Amino acid sequence: MTREKFDKICAELTSTTHVVQWGGASVWKVGGKIFAICSNWGEGQRDAVSFKCSELSFRILTELPGVVPAPYLARASWVQVRDASTLDEEDLAAHIAEAHRLVASRLTRARRAELGLA
Repeated sequence: MTREKFDKICAELTSTTHVVQWGGASVWKVGGKIFAICSNWGEGQRDAVSFKCSELSFRILTELPGVVPAPYLARASWVQVRDASTLDEEDLAAHIAEAHRLVASRLTRARRAELGLA
């Protein structure tokens, strides 16, 4: 998945915000909390997509080739997809949407209502 496609998918989710930080990473948030990141990794500086997932999804996804525990975030059940051929765009988009839902669900009821997520 290209960074442009990643940004488009994230932008279409409800009440998201976008910042570029950490050396050019595309960071997407809901309610001020990060749910997905597209950053460069490796010698070729290829795009890698990281996102929050459930503990079960974390265990399943990290068994796939090209998916690793996300650096610095694995303890919170984040994965990093380093090989674009591991998940097709539709699956990756579904995981990103689920990451958005998981993070939004941890916001207070009042904050979710304020953001139109209730």
